Amino acid sequence: MRCRSVLEFYLTDYPGSVYGADKSAVARKMVENNAILCLLNGQDDGSNPVGNKIMGQPLYQNEIQVEGHPWYMNQEYEHRDATFEEILHLVHDNGIGVDGTNGTPGAAPAYQAEIRAAQQQALSNHLWGIGQQEWIDELTAENSLSQEYLASVVDSYYGLWGAWTESTTHGMWGIYVGKTRADVATDDPLGYALMENKFFHPYFTYNARIDANLEGNFSLKFDPSKPYTHHSRYLKDITLLGSNDNTVTVNELDNDITGNTGTNSVIFSGISTEYTITTNDGITTVSDQVAHRDGINTLRNIEKAQFTDKVIDLQNIK
Repeated sequence: MRCRSVLEFYLTDYPGSVYGADKSAVARKMVENNAILCLLNGQDDGSNPVGNKIMGQPLYQNEIQVEGHPWYMNQEYEHRDATFEEILHLVHDNGIGVDGTNGTPGAAPAYQAEIRAAQQQALSNHLWGIGQQEWIDELTAENSLSQEYLASVVDSYYGLWGAWTESTTHGMWGIYVGKTRADVATDDPLGYALMENKFFHPYFTYNARIDANLEGNFSLKFDPSKPYTHHSRYLKDITLLGSNDNTVTVNELDNDITGNTGTNSVIFSGISTEYTITTNDGITTVSDQVAHRDGINTLRNIEKAQFTDKVIDLQNIK
């Protein structure tokens, strides 16, 4: 389910963007090129024989994190989330397209030209591929440089390396100068330009299904004490699964939050008088009157709204 959501996210139109306003041509090209995502048991540790038997883009069980699961909440890099990287490879290789020897022509050659230019600049200036010359030689031979470079940019842009403790400055196991979105903007401007209004959305467009075993709070707002929020800060819409009594902390992205069968509360940043609360047909809208803070939130099956001064029972809102 999560893998499908990530693929849909990559292929969801981004109105007004340079190359992503209509991604139907990219999706069609993937079909023409017989793009296949193979979900495999185990892990990609070099000893798994399954990976040598498939024709398609592999993604292994032990490198998929689901929002709300302990691997996600604790940001365990032993089970590092490779979902975004591997599905990006699927879209890049088969849809966007790759120039050069052994490349596959795609639906967005102009975008690939920008990706290639950024990759070449990053490699020449030691922004990416740091200390990995043997690997770089392998990628060069198979014409995979631009794909692996873009994966590093995308991972850092969406916060997947923010919680990694082995470097305070680098992402993607230390081979890329950008650890966070802000770092990419400062340290790799051409890479950052690939992400700004070109093809990729600034936030996740899919509705994240939160693991049913989660107990406690799931925060969409960045909190340095919660490692996973480096990543969850870019989520917009979520659905709580199961029956546990959970809380959700909103961010500024106009969240759409659906509760589970338990008693759920949504946490806001200000006092109750700074918000407008309305309910229509069982759907509650909580609008922050303070700009650039909590936005406009759509709540379904949510029992309580928690403000800094009090908790409001939403079942009493008419």
